[in-house]
Amino acid sequence: MNDQLAAVGVDPFDEGVYRALLTREAASPGQLADELACSADRVGRALARLHDLGLVGRLSGARRRYAAIDPEHAVDALVRTRAAELDQVRATATELARMFSAGRHGGGEEVEIVHGREALGRWFVRLQQEAREQVRTLDRPPYALTTTNPVEESALASDVTYRAIYAPEALEWPGVLDDIRRLVGLGEQARVLPGLRVKLAIADDRIALMPLSLDLTDVRAAVIRPSALLDALIDHWDLCWRAAEPLDAPAEGPLDADDRLMLSLLVSGLKDEAIARQLGWSVRTMRRRMSRLHELLGAANRFQAGVIAQRRGWI
Repeated sequence: MNDQLAAVGVDPFDEGVYRALLTREAASPGQLADELACSADRVGRALARLHDLGLVGRLSGARRRYAAIDPEHAVDALVRTRAAELDQVRATATELARMFSAGRHGGGEEVEIVHGREALGRWFVRLQQEAREQVRTLDRPPYALTTTNPVEESALASDVTYRAIYAPEALEWPGVLDDIRRLVGLGEQARVLPGLRVKLAIADDRIALMPLSLDLTDVRAAVIRPSALLDALIDHWDLCWRAAEPLDAPAEGPLDADDRLMLSLLVSGLKDEAIARQLGWSVRTMRRRMSRLHELLGAANRFQAGVIAQRRGWI
């Protein structure tokens, strides 16, 4: 029975197909089916699963032909993946034990440290799901899991207020600006502030989540409950909000939405190349539109253009 690789997620039949392929330089599903006395379709499905696991590679060409990948490397990679999954199970068990202990002793500490990307992601989701009135964030790269927020849209639909302050660097990440504009359309209040040094999420005035460093090789975050530290973080967020510039805010005036957004991004400190990329323009097109705005506003440079447009309420 071929079940020596079952511990790393390989089905016994698939292991038999893999062993048969190891004795050949390459083979098609039909050639292996003859040797294994089964249908070519069944072998083909097994080869597809082995390909997903990184044990075989498909050769180029119209005919389906596969070659085995050196087991010394391919199987070792599966072992490392399974070991990482088991480490995550251990980390989850530790987190569950803390929850169990907290439930038996009347709550948690004022500051709780969580470790790992998955734990950070779960806490970010939980913080938003438990918010009843508002979520406030400071957002900047890098991102531990994803740049998108899977919870915000449904929370906005449930009348939870979102106010987000973004670092200019966040707007340069692919897809982030489009996501922000979509969420603004759903009700998020977004501002941008150069020089953000921390990431932060606050639910109501009750709990906050703050990564302790921006080093993704050692992800640690603090869960902060009501305390003087939480009060200080709320005050810091309020100061940032007052200093930040509205992003893609509606305004009256002769500028269209793209021109307002371009000026907002310029005021935020993004470079020409980054702005053009976010708006889907060439740098030449972006600079031509900027020159037109200089003439419209009577501005000598882009900084003056931003100041004048802001003074007139156009951004």
